[in-house]
Amino acid sequence: MKFTDVYVRNLKTEKRLEDVREGEGEGFGIRVFATGAKVFFYLYRFDGKRRFMRLGDYPTVSLSEARKRLTAARKKLDEGKDPLGERMQNAIDRRRTPFVAEFIKEYIERHAKLHNRGWKEIERALKVNLLPQWDRRKISDIRRRDLVVILDEIADRGAPVMANRVLAYTRKMFSYAVKRDVIETNPFMGMDRPERETSRERALSWEEIRTLWKNLETSGMSDNVCRCLKLILVTGQRPGEVIGMHTREINDDWWTIPTERSKNKQAHRVFLTPLAKELIGEGEGYVFPSPANPGKSLEVRTLTSAIKGCLPHTPESRAEDRLKVAYFVPHDLRRSAATCWAEMGFSGELIDRLQNHITRQKQGVGHVYNRYSYDREKQAALEAWARKLISITTGRDTSKVLSIVRKPRLVQE
Repeated sequence: MKFTDVYVRNLKTEKRLEDVREGEGEGFGIRVFATGAKVFFYLYRFDGKRRFMRLGDYPTVSLSEARKRLTAARKKLDEGKDPLGERMQNAIDRRRTPFVAEFIKEYIERHAKLHNRGWKEIERALKVNLLPQWDRRKISDIRRRDLVVILDEIADRGAPVMANRVLAYTRKMFSYAVKRDVIETNPFMGMDRPERETSRERALSWEEIRTLWKNLETSGMSDNVCRCLKLILVTGQRPGEVIGMHTREINDDWWTIPTERSKNKQAHRVFLTPLAKELIGEGEGYVFPSPANPGKSLEVRTLTSAIKGCLPHTPESRAEDRLKVAYFVPHDLRRSAATCWAEMGFSGELIDRLQNHITRQKQGVGHVYNRYSYDREKQAALEAWARKLISITTGRDTSKVLSIVRKPRLVQE
């Protein structure tokens, strides 16, 4: 007997349940219940054991669909595989597969925190941009198109660079998922960045530095933020390294950025002029503590947000222009310092030493044998830079480093 749609639709039983088979030895059948429910099944043997495999409930699964599932199961059996066992294993794997929200937490804890100093920004970017749409989805269900939609939304709201960052962070997280055997392949490998990026070239002019330094005092920014922005300019160091400064890193006139906080994993010594010391202030603990998180420092995004609040950064921005200079980001102050140093006649090699850049000399054999610290040259250069800053911000030339900091530091643990 060959099953037909009409036959299946009219099939009934007076028993609690009854199995009806199609033909002899085929193993394809329908289990009919007294309640009227019907289930397609495939009955077979594997390793000498009788196996009962459900193919789907009728009418949710049609007769034609049940035959397709039957064909697929028979093919696996012909290949020496147990179709029911494979299905059961898939179900187990499915239960073990984490939701995206769960895996973001695992990725941050087990990988990002250990290998990336910017893990907080990675965590924030993933949670803010992915979770609204992917929160309760299994990571194995995410497809390339899912991310394309999110990246388009980010770019459309005027954040093309963030779209690129989210792609990079997500791709790396999914590569980690492959290494952890959570998924088989990374759907985002080879995916082009949604927006083309150009390296920032913004460097403040001498006049802009004079204007900025003066207007920071009346900008309404917190004392912590004002001092930190000035110290980035005074030292020429990376914003993330300056804002995380701790008094245990300071010894007399020198600040040592430890290996674990240095971007290039190389400890770096920075001479502290009296101007820099006055910006740092007295006290113990973080130099720029976070009011919201006791025992921690401010974050770079706090600086960026403060600048946006005092400078129109987009045509649609409603921020009042309190700083009276073209828009800049914290890192532009480091670039401004390097640009001014070059104008003052400092050599490229010395500027690299001052800013802890990886140079060819540092990468080569010469670095292994040349252990000279360049402390004397660094000190002379930063003292000259401090004198220059005083000159351009006060309008008077001086051979001594005088204070141009008005606000005293309020020490917080």
